[in-house]
Amino acid sequence: MDLAPNQTAAVAPGTEARGPLAGFRILELGHYVAAPFATRLLGDLGAEVIKVEPPGGDPVRQWGARYKGSAPWWSVHARNKRCITLDLKKPGAREVVLDLVRTCDALVENHRPGQLAKMGLGEEVLRAAKPDLVIARVSGYGQDGPDRDKAAFGVIGEAIGGLRHLTNHAPGTTDLPPVRVGVSIGDSVAGIYAALGVVAALLRRERTGQGGEVDVALSESIFSLLEGALPEYGALGAVRQPSGGGIATAAPSNAYRSRDGVWVLIAANSEPLWRKLAALMGQPELAADPRFSGNQQRVAHVRELDGLINAWTVTLDAAALEAALRGADIPHTRVYTVADIAADPQMRARGMVQQVQDGMLGPILHPGVVPRVDGTPNAPRSTGPAVGADNDAVLGALPGYDAARIAALREEGVL
Repeated sequence: MDLAPNQTAAVAPGTEARGPLAGFRILELGHYVAAPFATRLLGDLGAEVIKVEPPGGDPVRQWGARYKGSAPWWSVHARNKRCITLDLKKPGAREVVLDLVRTCDALVENHRPGQLAKMGLGEEVLRAAKPDLVIARVSGYGQDGPDRDKAAFGVIGEAIGGLRHLTNHAPGTTDLPPVRVGVSIGDSVAGIYAALGVVAALLRRERTGQGGEVDVALSESIFSLLEGALPEYGALGAVRQPSGGGIATAAPSNAYRSRDGVWVLIAANSEPLWRKLAALMGQPELAADPRFSGNQQRVAHVRELDGLINAWTVTLDAAALEAALRGADIPHTRVYTVADIAADPQMRARGMVQQVQDGMLGPILHPGVVPRVDGTPNAPRSTGPAVGADNDAVLGALPGYDAARIAALREEGVL
């Protein structure tokens, strides 16, 4: 049974769940970023998501800037979800979760391995309630191995997965700590993999009737992004090093300053593009220079090459530099801030920046849906609701609790 949109945050009347995952119901026992990010993606693609929060709410409700007493991030982080409160440490909460599980296709959680089992919600208990349930677990190190019980957040996964080492400036250029990406990339990448795993497991279930378990580790999710770093080490013993704003394997591809101080990325790392750039710089002879004739040679002399390009870019204001690069059809862009993104005509045209009506915050900007699947609405069906906003609707519609049962759960402190 699909629930009616919650009244505090409905933004798109008439945009009932469509898209490829319409008809699937997901139960989220998640907190912070990774599992909630996974379920947001599933909800964006049409799934009905029931999010369980502790009575005080998910901690992310308090993260970031504040507006009208709330965190604007929550509006996006919990969009397309029905949010209910349950104190999972209370004995009465266990049966409520199992009653919800019986109505769901998948469960997504990111507690430490074994934590749900301690609450009486281990895999065997969940499967007894719903034999074909898909269970997706996101943790720092995975559900087994010697480190399974160690505490971790996304930043730990980023470090163990090798990304924090590579997102730094080149060796010898700074004594500052390795640079963070700037967002919770470890959690988000793990969330993407969890969402993919859920979809894959549901597809298999459609074919075989069997449920399954999805095991996603933060550290492994990041490690999987490292391109050729592992085979290069295995074959050559080479440890890939950070390269600042450049790419270690291709040149020229870096950020260069304009005369008015704007950083402009220029990616001219193919032979035709490099010839175009050299000509645009007024130095076509550089294309035939032995130091720069071929990608391997350019990478070997990248500091000299970047110095020559910088010497040219600082003679032009950013607008003139971008116009010149656009005219030569060389891939480029200034480094965008979120204000640049919000004003970008391409982002606006494709609905990647859109204004929606949030029941708690009023008009607010949301990103569009990624990936685009034909027929899936690009606008959210609802924004992140208030704490416990959907308690009565969800528990009344799914397990079928009556008002007296819901009131008793409140009295017991379960809700």
